[in-house]
Amino acid sequence: MVVHSLFDALALIAALLVFRVIPLGAGGRAQPWRSHPGYIAAASLGATVGAYLFGCANLWLSGVPGLGRSIEGALAGGVVAVEALKRRAGISGSTGLAFVAPLTAAIVVGRFGCFFAGLDDMTYGTPTTLPWGVDFGDGVRRHPVQLYESAAMAAFLAGFLPLLLRQNEIVSRAGFYLFVAAYAAQRFLWEFLKPYGTAIGPFNLFHLLSLALIGYAAAMAYRELRRPWPHALPLAS
Repeated sequence: MVVHSLFDALALIAALLVFRVIPLGAGGRAQPWRSHPGYIAAASLGATVGAYLFGCANLWLSGVPGLGRSIEGALAGGVVAVEALKRRAGISGSTGLAFVAPLTAAIVVGRFGCFFAGLDDMTYGTPTTLPWGVDFGDGVRRHPVQLYESAAMAAFLAGFLPLLLRQNEIVSRAGFYLFVAAYAAQRFLWEFLKPYGTAIGPFNLFHLLSLALIGYAAAMAYRELRRPWPHALPLAS
């Protein structure tokens, strides 16, 4: 798992670089850790719990022993923790815009680590006869779903950044929810190409989690876009 750890480190570096290159304004909504001293701690704890909770549950449903981690589980756990903190602290509105580009960059890079980790990572796809199928060492050509996800999120980032830099109103107001919806939607599709155990009918655990995240994103974006918006968030250097 050395290769995976290396790419985890590269993903973190990519996220930090993107965060530095594309800084947002100094307002509380742009820099949410100024809204509450426990914001980052809550997000980090929630993400960690969610990553292992859903990762391990998925392995259990698939009949595979061991510990697992999940990017989507981390996203869901972070969302739950931050929303709970906001509700308790009386913080209204979206506070995740500053994290969209860094998180997306981390996913784009990090999924290459999953790809190069091969069969041990349990993120490979189902068998395929398509010419780009990859043999991860067991003699079976499989969908490189890790690269599908990386490409999908790179495409999202390519479309998101120009709108962010132009201070597009919808992106400025509901950009985090757009990110959650985009990630969950593409993840829902790729789950049909993974050999995981099912939870309900043809759907595995991450199908269900993806639908929950899409519902969350749609409801929160609708609520956010109904709020008064006197001006766009400024971008600062």
